[in-house]
Amino acid sequence: MATESCSGSPTKPSTGSRVPTRTKQHITPTLTHLHWLLVKYHIIYKLLLLVYKSLHNLAPQYLLDLLHQHTPSVNLRSSDSGLLSVPSTKTFGDRAFSVAAPTLCNSLPTDTHHATSLDTFKSALKDTASLLFLS
Repeated sequence: MATESCSGSPTKPSTGSRVPTRTKQHITPTLTHLHWLLVKYHIIYKLLLLVYKSLHNLAPQYLLDLLHQHTPSVNLRSSDSGLLSVPSTKTFGDRAFSVAAPTLCNSLPTDTHHATSLDTFKSALKDTASLLFLS
């Protein structure tokens, strides 16, 4: 009996992690309704949250040092859009924070990108994620 309780890996998930659904129903609409994100999109959400915090001095300085504002050589209408410059990579560097973060941030809609507060940004980001990724 003692060896069974020390196994460390339960055979059933805890009741808190189970989502009640009808049988043979796809889970994505339920996750959308609950405002939960799939793991891949949760990582993107966290990465964009770090970018927002970095640009607004709410994150460590070393993260801000990895992000650079895009400054075109010619005066363009997009100069005031707050885009970040994306460094070029030749190998697996596109997974680095300094490349992935500006790429994702530049792909956000303008109203999400220019949110005035952290709570507004989180809300807009979750709405954008549910529309873009889960639809």
